[in-house]
Order: sequence, then C-alpha cells, then structure tokens
Amino acid sequence: MVKLLIGHKGAGKTKQMVDLANDNIEKSNGSVIFINKNSRLMYDLKYRIRVVCMEDFEHITNCDEYIGFLYGIISSDHDIETIYIDSILKHADFSLGDLPEFLTRLNGISKNYGMDFVVSLSAEKEEMIGVDFSNYEILN
Repeated sequence: MVKLLIGHKGAGKTKQMVDLANDNIEKSNGSVIFINKNSRLMYDLKYRIRVVCMEDFEHITNCDEYIGFLYGIISSDHDIETIYIDSILKHADFSLGDLPEFLTRLNGISKNYGMDFVVSLSAEKEEMIGVDFSNYEILN
C-alpha cells in the first residue's frame, strides 16, 4: 500500500515520518528503508533502518530513473517491508505533474512485491491534480 503524508513545508511531515519509521522497525521482521534528500536525518533514525541519501545519486534526474533506482534497492533486499520517501518533490526534477504516474507506479510495485511505501509531499491535496486519492491512504 502507498501511504501519503501531505502538507506544506513546516507542517511536521518529516518528524512524523521519522517517528513512523522508528516505530515500524521495532515491530518489523524485515527491512525498513528511509530515502531522504540528504543525510541530516541519519542520527534521528534507529540504526536498523537503512538510510539512503539521494545527494549521493545526483544522476537520478526524473521519474523513470527514480523508479529504476527503487527497483535496484528492492532487488538487493527481498525482505523489505516499508520504504519511506521523504519530500519526493525535492528529489531530482520531480514536479506536481509527475505525481499521478509516480504514485501509480509505486502502487504497482507495492502490490507486486508486498511492501508499503510512505511518501511525504510538500503540497496540498487540491494542488495534486490527477491523483486518485481513493488508491492511497492519507496519514495526516
């Protein structure tokens, strides 16, 4: 399932996501991945959570490359239960127009591999034109 944390900058989405990941790893039997733009959250997350810093992968510049990158992570660890993606609109060249396709593709990956995604978006629901929210769980 794809779960969304929605709201403008400063709404507390990142803190909520960090808390969710830290709680999740305590009851998880598999792996938890946290993808962030930079490494500033590394010490806020529990040591068992794999932190991926997107600044280390500056050549990932669009939705297709990002999805390919996620498939690479999935292929290296078949025990992934949840992937957290913080502030996707700040990664690469993502825009609000890319969201419907990106979220649809995440939903497909989630169903195919039996894992959850938690994605934070710095935007309001009304700004996300083309996103069918009935397919996703809104966490806030």
